[in-house]
Amino acid sequence: MENIKENAKLSVMNHSCAHLLAQAVKHLYPDAKFWVGPVIEDGFYYDIDLNGKTLTLEDLEPIEKEMKKLVKDGKRIYREELSREEALAKFKDDPYKIDLINNMGDDTIISCYTQGDFTDLCRGPHVESLKELKNFKLLKVSGAYWKNDANNHMLQRIYGICFDTPEALEAHLKELEEARERDHRKIGKDLGIFTTNDLVGKGLPMYLPNGYIIWEELENYIKGKEKKLGYKHVLTPPLGNVELYKTSGHWDHYQENMFPKMEVEGEEFVLRPMNCPHHMMIYANDIHSYRDLPIRIGEIARDCRFEASGALKGIERVRTFCQNDSHIFVTPEQIESEFAQVVNLILDVYKEMNITNYRFELSLRDPEDKVKYYPDDEMWDKAENKLRAVLKDIGIHYVEKVGEAAFYGPKLDVQVKPAVGNEYTLSTCQLDFCLPMKFNLTYIDADGTKKTPVVLHRAIFGSIDRFMAYYLEETKGALPLWLSPVQVNIVPVNNEYHLEYAKQIKEKLDDLDFRVNIDSREEKLGYRLRESVIKKNPILVILGQKEVDSETISFRKYGSEDTTTMPIPEFITYITDLRAKKK
Repeated sequence: MENIKENAKLSVMNHSCAHLLAQAVKHLYPDAKFWVGPVIEDGFYYDIDLNGKTLTLEDLEPIEKEMKKLVKDGKRIYREELSREEALAKFKDDPYKIDLINNMGDDTIISCYTQGDFTDLCRGPHVESLKELKNFKLLKVSGAYWKNDANNHMLQRIYGICFDTPEALEAHLKELEEARERDHRKIGKDLGIFTTNDLVGKGLPMYLPNGYIIWEELENYIKGKEKKLGYKHVLTPPLGNVELYKTSGHWDHYQENMFPKMEVEGEEFVLRPMNCPHHMMIYANDIHSYRDLPIRIGEIARDCRFEASGALKGIERVRTFCQNDSHIFVTPEQIESEFAQVVNLILDVYKEMNITNYRFELSLRDPEDKVKYYPDDEMWDKAENKLRAVLKDIGIHYVEKVGEAAFYGPKLDVQVKPAVGNEYTLSTCQLDFCLPMKFNLTYIDADGTKKTPVVLHRAIFGSIDRFMAYYLEETKGALPLWLSPVQVNIVPVNNEYHLEYAKQIKEKLDDLDFRVNIDSREEKLGYRLRESVIKKNPILVILGQKEVDSETISFRKYGSEDTTTMPIPEFITYITDLRAKKK
């Protein structure tokens, strides 16, 4: 989607269209008061006080109709500069504009724009005439607190978009429709994967049986990869003593993202935002020699972070999630080889999962920031250069992001471009010289002295929640066979004659750990076949008299109308191979 905010021409058109929207609303709702109507990345919005009225999507149609009428009239738009006194007098009946004026600096040039019978406070610029705003569409409406403060009253926020040609508008609307079809929240509801409920709490998703099947498969997949590489998995509690996070430094550097502490029997606890402090204590549980290193501790770990309610999104951005986390304890000499192994694991997983649209970012400290980052120039220079050397050796193109490192060390982030929405981080690997020192972690070196290990923090999926959201959108919910909650859906043509054969086939597949469903509802065959397609079952088996007599199986793959018939053993070999390919 085109970034409207960064396109100068479209930005002016969309800002002008926000005023057109406000004028139309004022015609239909004479008592309306207006807060702000900025241009955003994908269009514009206007926050409006409608004296307690809540708008619905149906209310947008008459507003659009009035906007089109105003465009047809084609009034010119005029700019006027005002003194503060003149501005306060002109907008005396609108408390929102009065608030804006009173918060302007003494040197601010106050201006307004007038089109016909409507004048709005604005610094502009705008198009010359309403005739230039023919190609617009109102998209949605939602509630929005005044000044984004939950303590204030609720306004109505109307979103829209404007283009310079009808073709550009049509293309954008098609993109939006595609995005809606790919939205993991819609897919999650349609396929029974997860649900949310405000009684449970905002940002606290619950995984339904189908969703938990996907979850388990992802967990088993990544754990299997890790075990082959020598990871040892642990289980730690989802909260900890506040002193644990004071020791790690998170209490000072990360507290704004944590839930409030709670006191129990004189101790203060907090829901953990990350797992590294717990894993530091697991390492400290034993004495280690340099011969033991690297030690790779892995966990699918439950974390909790405070996210503003406006930022929550399905299972992509939540308040509780499970990280595919690991902490690798190494000697300084092992940094390059272990970091390279992590990068190669990321590349291997992405290749198997057919993830192609991604890029690498190396997040570095800002040397001028003496507050955010651990104060050790030599440590930082050494750490950053080691990561650069590995990436160069593997041949990975990356960009450097100064000031984006964690407070304890540089990190490598893998940014993915999802099918819906903006780019975000999926995988990450962080180098840390700091935390082991804070926890006084040591190993006995070859010369008998105690040394401090270095830690690599890494997550391949990031969180299973976010990865699932990403993958659902990438596949439109048409998951590969190995991940699909129902792998084989069997539809007997006639239950009286073919159901028993269907049960025999299911029993054979059950023994091979396939997830199989028999749709024996007393519904028409066509209806059951369509239902299987809607549910996006990877393999649809259709069993009639021909299959019963010849002991064969006829099936269709999702997305294909072609029917293939083969003997049972050949079919079993086929789907077994398909399951193993992970695609």
